[in-house]
Amino acid sequence: MDVWVGNDMVKINHGESHPYVRKSRSEAARVARILERGCGYPVVVKPLLVFVKPARLDKASSLTGVRALCERDLAAFGPLSGVLRPEQVEHIYAVARDRRNWPDALQG
Repeated sequence: MDVWVGNDMVKINHGESHPYVRKSRSEAARVARILERGCGYPVVVKPLLVFVKPARLDKASSLTGVRALCERDLAAFGPLSGVLRPEQVEHIYAVARDRRNWPDALQG
């Protein structure tokens, strides 16, 4: 499958446009708000689109605010050094695990 990622959309095999980029930005902003409310301090959430085994992944040069990559590139995130202290990581993780912080998850 060929994937093209533009400013607000994704096209797969040159087909119709899907709003994955725009939705990814929106979901990241929503998650940041929920985590910040639960943690009591700013939590940076960066949107990421991961495509599994595309034959080709092309990104528009103007794509900003969202990372798009292949699943094999996820390993590159492991060695990144963070800006959070270990106790902050644990706190954010605890807030993220608590279903009560995710109103949509409680439905259904």
